[in-house]
Amino acid sequence: MISLKNKLFSLLLLTGLVAGMSACDNDDEPDTTPQPVLTVTAIAPSSGPVGTKVTITGTKFDTTPANNTVLFNTTPATVTAATATSLEVTVPAGATAGVISVTVGGVTAKSTASFTISDRTTVEVKDEIKANTTWTKDKLYLLKGFVYVTAGTTLTIEKGTIIKGAGKDADPTASGKGGALIIEAGAKLEAIGTAEEPIVFTSANDPGKRGYGDWGGVVLIGKAPSNRPSSFAFEGGIRGTIGTGTAADDNSGTLQYVRIEFGGIALSSTANSEINGLTLYGVGSGTKIDHVQVSYSGDDSYEWFGGTVNAKNLIAFRGYDDDFDTDWGFTGKVQYAVSLRDPQVADQSASNGFESDNYAGTGEPATGPNNGLPLTEPTFANVSHFLTDKTPSTAPTPNGSGSYQSAMHLRRNTAISILNSVFVGEPEGLRLDGSATGTWKNAQDGKLDLRGIVLSNNLTAIVGKGEITNDQATTYFNTAARKNEIKDLASLLLNSANFSLTAPNFLPQATSPLLAGATWEGKGADAFFTKELFRGAFGTTDWTKGWANWDPQNTIYK
Repeated sequence: MISLKNKLFSLLLLTGLVAGMSACDNDDEPDTTPQPVLTVTAIAPSSGPVGTKVTITGTKFDTTPANNTVLFNTTPATVTAATATSLEVTVPAGATAGVISVTVGGVTAKSTASFTISDRTTVEVKDEIKANTTWTKDKLYLLKGFVYVTAGTTLTIEKGTIIKGAGKDADPTASGKGGALIIEAGAKLEAIGTAEEPIVFTSANDPGKRGYGDWGGVVLIGKAPSNRPSSFAFEGGIRGTIGTGTAADDNSGTLQYVRIEFGGIALSSTANSEINGLTLYGVGSGTKIDHVQVSYSGDDSYEWFGGTVNAKNLIAFRGYDDDFDTDWGFTGKVQYAVSLRDPQVADQSASNGFESDNYAGTGEPATGPNNGLPLTEPTFANVSHFLTDKTPSTAPTPNGSGSYQSAMHLRRNTAISILNSVFVGEPEGLRLDGSATGTWKNAQDGKLDLRGIVLSNNLTAIVGKGEITNDQATTYFNTAARKNEIKDLASLLLNSANFSLTAPNFLPQATSPLLAGATWEGKGADAFFTKELFRGAFGTTDWTKGWANWDPQNTIYK
């Protein structure tokens, strides 16, 4: 009997040991499943007045609304709906601008972006605008992805209205397109601000966090002629093609007292995938454009692709690539334009004041569709381009992706004319570039005309490229009848604040030689131009005062 009991005891002991060992084996296998943590990944909208409904997106929220503590800066808000990844709250009375924090079970997470307490309700805009619409200054409009105003539709924007462009992450089509306003052929944009209440297109990012190419920009597409085939696609992924426009007086609306800030988004690493600050495709002379400032554009500040539109009083401020780019047969007229550059920021393509092409394809003169006609033959007058009052450099800029090149790079069969203008601080003043039968022939025939030009503070004033020699370009520029000059910087007697990047003053000193010497022969005789005595964009009146903004990085828009 005792022997049997011992055997049973031994069997039970062995069973217990096996079970224990099995349990130990299971405990040795760690659980590698990622555990969610409390996060706040997005807030929408990012601004609004008290009472605005805000959606907070994140992870590991409590599905019981009252178990989530939400603070707008330091002011508690009531959670009205909750899931594990989304909270709905209302901006509380007394809220102040700042980050939004969420606390669950003693753990707190904060938003990376701030919420701005605004006097305006935010209206999100996406996809298409197909009916006549008015945007009013009591609201703030947020562009998400490409927003198209379709043919036959007019978008009217009241003076004082603020429009923000969202970045690629907010594209509702998940195509990686930053917010952009695109006025299609046959549509109109009536954006009429005033000096006291300009209309502002700007970045959706917080002050201090805005940068080049935060969003797309403003694009006007018209029905005026270009020299591209009808099937030629727009740049930057914009839908449609240039078409066969023949209406030189086509009307795409009005832009007056308008600022466009931090546009020019790069949609990919492919060449020509950017959208400019203000892009104009085949825009006709019935369109009115004056008092427009483009600031911190991630590509060109202004680019004209064909068309006949005229403009006055343009500002290009701290752009990344070129200031004024003309292509595809643009034949309009522009008077009073100033560009002020940041010497620390230039593009990999080499940044210029002017870059002018007839078409960036092969062959000069162009062959193929339209034979390159109409020529790119605009006339600009009273332009000032300022880069630096120090010694220019051809080295890559420390905060950009490339270097500066020319005040005027005129190439590829262009027939642009520039009158009574001053260019200061580029490594090259004029780069006359092209073939004997293209750019050079246009210069000899008077289609390309440079008169009343002042170059200053260049490493090399005149450069010939392609089939144009340095001597030919220099002789052309220095022909006495053209009244062009190369002058020492000090002798220009510019304002002491002329090159300030925060508070520039472009008015020359009272005895500056720039206040006289203008010539209006040839293309300057056109009735569009006011026959000023001065050269450059300014005489004794500062037309930028009251509406221009030299510190959009830190401006609070609410």
